Amino acid sequence: MEPLPSPRLEVVTGDITRCDVDAIVNAANSSLLGGGGVDGAVHRAAGPDLVHECRLLGGCKTGQAKITGGYRLPARHIIHTVGPVWRGGEFGEDRLLASCYDCALELAVKHGLRSIAFPAISTGIYGYPLEAAAEVAVSTVTGRLAAQADAFDRVLFVCFDAKSTEVYSRAVARHSASHMPDRTDR
Repeated sequence: MEPLPSPRLEVVTGDITRCDVDAIVNAANSSLLGGGGVDGAVHRAAGPDLVHECRLLGGCKTGQAKITGGYRLPARHIIHTVGPVWRGGEFGEDRLLASCYDCALELAVKHGLRSIAFPAISTGIYGYPLEAAAEVAVSTVTGRLAAQADAFDRVLFVCFDAKSTEVYSRAVARHSASHMPDRTDR
């Protein structure tokens, strides 16, 4: 029997607001009403209708996620998640960051979205160390893909600069071989 293709897990350098995928993930603040960094870029690119829909959602707690339309973006949907602020690693930051990725993937599955693009959640103004954030992100995503490989065609980590791309690429290389399913037995 011919093996089924595994979901494509890619690391790219670029602007997440230009990704042509079913959903992009927005590294939002708890109000969901826009801010700086990725959040501000997503709101600017999506246009003013996004903030109107976000007002109806009543905010979002750290580690959780909510979904909206994509409006002016190439992506049909935006999954907003609130990452943890880094406070030294002793306040459950790893668990909360993993929950961001897991909840976003869960929403994608629930809505039948087969391609999704993630930014480096919490690594900007929230101060999460890049290497540690990449480890949590990639471990969580590859674990989910191993459990639900048929749910996704393409998963992207969209990095803002070459350094982040290198860090995420190394994490993907470490985790992909050990977590991706062997689908030859179906």
